[in-house]
Amino acid sequence: MDLPPSGSDYTHLRAFIAVAESLSFSRAAANMGISGSALSQLIRSFEERVGVRLLNRTTRSVTLTEAGKNLLLRVQPAVAELADAMGQVRRYQERPAGTVRIHAFRSAARRFIQPILADFVDRFPDVVLDIAVDDAVIDFVANGYDAAIRIGEVIEQDMVAVRLGPEMRQIAVASPAYLARFGRPAHPRDLLQHRCIRWRWPGQTQPYAWEFCENGHWFSVAVDGPLIVNDKAAGVWAALAGVGIDFVVEDRVAAPIRDGALVPLLTEWSAPFPGHFLCYPRQRQMAPALRVFIDAVRTGTAQAA
Repeated sequence: MDLPPSGSDYTHLRAFIAVAESLSFSRAAANMGISGSALSQLIRSFEERVGVRLLNRTTRSVTLTEAGKNLLLRVQPAVAELADAMGQVRRYQERPAGTVRIHAFRSAARRFIQPILADFVDRFPDVVLDIAVDDAVIDFVANGYDAAIRIGEVIEQDMVAVRLGPEMRQIAVASPAYLARFGRPAHPRDLLQHRCIRWRWPGQTQPYAWEFCENGHWFSVAVDGPLIVNDKAAGVWAALAGVGIDFVVEDRVAAPIRDGALVPLLTEWSAPFPGHFLCYPRQRQMAPALRVFIDAVRTGTAQAA
C-alpha cells in the first residue's frame, strides 16, 4: 500500500536530491546550509520511512542504489517545479531593483527597446538598465550580460529564445541614379561586376558575403566595391547618395523604396530568415528586475504588432 504524504516528505526529498546530485554528504550539507550530521539523520529517516536503501555510502564515496536512481529520476523534476512555483509566489512580495545588463543588436535596440524606455524607467525606478548596443556576436553570458536581443541565426541552442518579431529578409537596393549609370543586375552573381557597399561584422576581418537563395538552396556572393562600413545606417546613406548597391534588411529601407529614392533588386533570390529573439539562459529563479524587463519588451512588441 502507498504511503500517505507526510509533512516532512518535502524536506526529506530535498535532502535526498542534494546528496544524489552531488554524491557528497559534505557538499550537499553545505549547499543546504545544515550540518553533515543533520543531513545524515534526514537520509536515514527517509530510508526508514520508504523501507529501502537509496544510497550506498562508504568513507570514500557515495553512490545511488537502483531504487535511488529510479526515485531521483521521478522526483527531481517535480521538486524543481515546486521550488520554482514557491519562488514565483515569493517574488510577488519583492520590488524589482538592481541592474539588468542587456546586449542588443543595433536594429533590435531601435525596434524593441527604444519604444519602452520612458515607460519602463517610470514604472521601475529602482531598476538600472545597462544596455550595450552592438552588432558583435558574443557569448553574452560569459561577458556578464543577463539577456540579449539578436537575430535567430546566431542564438546558442541552450538559450531560452522568445520570438519578438516576424521573419526578415535582406534585399539589394540601389538609387535610380546608380542604376541609370551602371545598369541593373539580373542575377546575384552579376553583383561581382558592380560597385557594392560592403558591411563587416564587428570583430571580423573580412566583409560579410551577401546571401541569396535559389531553388531552396542558399549561396553567398563575395561582392566587391569602393566602401566598407560597420554600421548598416551608413550603408543606406551611401546607397541613397548613389555610391553603389547596398544589401540591407527590407524594413529598414521601406520608406526610401516607397518614395522612389531606392530601388529593390534581385528580390526573387531574397528568402526570409528568423527574425529577432529575446534570449536568456535557463534559470530556476529569475531576478525580478530581469523578469520585468522581459515582460516589458514582450508587452511592447505585442502592442506594436
